[in-house]
Amino acid sequence: MKIPWFEQASRRRKFMIGVSGGMDSVALLHMLHEAGFRKVIVCHLDHGLRGNSSAGDSKFVSLLAKAMGYGVIVGKSNVRCMMKHTGDSLETAGRTARHAFFADCAKEQRCRTLLLAHHADDQAETVLWNLLRGSLGFRGMSEETEINMAGREMHVVRPLLGVRKNDIRDWMDARRHAWREDASNAVNDVVRNRIRNEAIPLLDDIAKRDVTSVLLRSAETDDTWRNLLDWAKMRASALDPQGRIHLRTFRELPSVLRNAVMADYLRAGGVVQLDRDLLGRCDLLSDVHQPAVVNLPGGRFLKRRQGRIFIDES
Repeated sequence: MKIPWFEQASRRRKFMIGVSGGMDSVALLHMLHEAGFRKVIVCHLDHGLRGNSSAGDSKFVSLLAKAMGYGVIVGKSNVRCMMKHTGDSLETAGRTARHAFFADCAKEQRCRTLLLAHHADDQAETVLWNLLRGSLGFRGMSEETEINMAGREMHVVRPLLGVRKNDIRDWMDARRHAWREDASNAVNDVVRNRIRNEAIPLLDDIAKRDVTSVLLRSAETDDTWRNLLDWAKMRASALDPQGRIHLRTFRELPSVLRNAVMADYLRAGGVVQLDRDLLGRCDLLSDVHQPAVVNLPGGRFLKRRQGRIFIDES
């Protein structure tokens, strides 16, 4: 199996890899070892959700890592307790726990590059879920990206993002590699599982085609469109030297470009909960006949004053 990232990455660098014990992450671990990567730290988090099965996952991952000569860090978290304390969903609480764990591993190992085993089928699920949530375009995951995990900037790499799950399974079967099956993946109690087990198979049946490949092509087209949009934003020069939005320049931009400029500005200001409704209300600030203040998440405000649009804390 040809993985482009493997051909470019240095074998001299240290990498961390998140390994759950499931087929995808175990496959990526074997691929790294087979390709000659030796400075690898295996990071495994027991979410405390499946009792003895979770303990079995931890033991399996630890033994596998040590057999390959890799260092291993095993952590444990009580995700259900986190859910009760924060009110978050199972998926959100699990992600928060993983991010905190990976951040601790990065600090301990002095390594901020983390490899994750998301594959093409995961990408299709992400695109579909983002569409259902009302995101702009067919946006999916990036093969390489910067993610803030518990206050630590991590460089996340997904080498298998272009590989279909069936191809990974064939690769593992051909080499007779073992992995751990997580029975909870078949239980439709979280959004991801319902999309994977119910929505996409139903769409395949309705469309009489492989919907995953359609979603993946749409994501590639979306990436091309976003590259063009990035170029247009740079040409627009809508920010002043102080980093505020220049009202007159902003007002003259096409609406799609105004939304893109505004979204970038808000993200840079720490506003991560963006949707069409919020961007629409913020765009009204370009009209001097509309109210000059928009409420932002977290008790902050976006204001229009003296020909500028800016985030204010009060």
